[in-house]
Amino acid sequence: MSDSSPLPPVRLPSEAELARDALAAPLLSRAARLARWAGPDTRVGAGGELVEEQLPEAAAALGLSGDDAAALASEAWRVAVDTGLVGIVDEEEGTVGAGEDLALLTSGGPQDVLGVWLGALDTVLADASVPDLDDLVGAMDEGGEIDFSSLDWDPEAEAEFLDGVLGNLYLLTVSEEGPGDGPIPLPALAASMIVPDDMGEPTNDVLEQVSDAMMRLDDQFRLLEPIGLVDFQPVDEALMAEPDEEAEEPAAVDDTDVSRYGMVRLTPLGLYGIRARLLEAGMSAPAVGDLADKGADTLLDGTSAFPPAAAQAETEQWLARREPLPAARELLAAARGGDAGAPLRRLRCQQALSLVGMEAEPALREVLDDAELGGLARVWLSEHGVPDVPAPSEAMVFWLTIDTLAAQLAAEGNSDELQSLVEGLAQQHSGFFATAWRVDHPATPDVLEAMGRLHPDKKVAKEARKAAFKARSQQGS
Repeated sequence: MSDSSPLPPVRLPSEAELARDALAAPLLSRAARLARWAGPDTRVGAGGELVEEQLPEAAAALGLSGDDAAALASEAWRVAVDTGLVGIVDEEEGTVGAGEDLALLTSGGPQDVLGVWLGALDTVLADASVPDLDDLVGAMDEGGEIDFSSLDWDPEAEAEFLDGVLGNLYLLTVSEEGPGDGPIPLPALAASMIVPDDMGEPTNDVLEQVSDAMMRLDDQFRLLEPIGLVDFQPVDEALMAEPDEEAEEPAAVDDTDVSRYGMVRLTPLGLYGIRARLLEAGMSAPAVGDLADKGADTLLDGTSAFPPAAAQAETEQWLARREPLPAARELLAAARGGDAGAPLRRLRCQQALSLVGMEAEPALREVLDDAELGGLARVWLSEHGVPDVPAPSEAMVFWLTIDTLAAQLAAEGNSDELQSLVEGLAQQHSGFFATAWRVDHPATPDVLEAMGRLHPDKKVAKEARKAAFKARSQQGS
């Protein structure tokens, strides 16, 4: 995920809801229970880990049983220590007590709880970047020490890979063309990290790398699910099993069922957690509602790069805090300007005003004679069935047309929608270019050049390019 690409805004529940999710996360819940269980008789090793003799008792305190009970208890204890839920009382004696942060889970506010959860997430992410136990055992030398050089393991590269995967998962989730709340197939997520964007048919070597990455992610997401970061459906173990030669009939396996290869989605708490990490890394990761208490100028500029649905959601929250008429006046004032971003601000202003009722009518009438806002005002008043709306002059119609095209060009680039708009304009107005080049709008040359680039008819495209040259010459004189 590129650091320079602006991310779409994420929609998050309230901090109170997120804090409830954090407290309900199995791993944090176990860590808190162990912190309350710990007492004067609890003994830890030099690194703060529970001594082996204490693990069965810790597992029993958590109601755990089975082969993995001790491992789960050990993991929960490590989280409790790392997040300050447990404190070391005496390092030499190896005694512990309740940590300062334990009280935050019961008497702290939502931000306090989420702060503890983010600390737990850091611990789990660090664990997820470590080779699995079988690899570590296989790398032990005769003296029982782990030979890390034999593992071909680069801790920094592993952490960067996992961060990249989670960043891509975040981007796929918040993008309007993505699956939204739906799960993402593990092979697609692995491929997003391995397959180059410009590669057509992946080579066998690349496909093998994708398969290896997918299995690595299967292990990692199993670790990340208990902290509440993801909902995860693991890879079907039948796909990895060796064929049973003694079986009379092989089990039926549907290779076309993509869900059998693993499915993952970020939970709302997971979205919060990954966004917090992105912000900490210095990236811009907006959330819907960030601009609700800002001025109209910040709203219009801030939503200029948002996808349509996100821009509307942000604007709705902004409007909900204001009276309609003052809000309309503030939006119109912020939409003025001759800078490069002004057309898109006016488009966002027009979209915002479409969400305001008839209470805004006086504000629109006040700008009917404004060169930059008069056309926009007439459109709004006409759409709302207001009588006695004065007809626009030809100059205002052409100015609004150029302004609208400039806004679409800034918002979408050379999109199919813009091409259709360009074709429709040239078809409806046979003399469009003869007049358009004279329009006193800063974006006129750029808009006409774009029309020449987008129109499929060579003759019309040539007319547009000529008009663009005239407009540029006029502005330069």
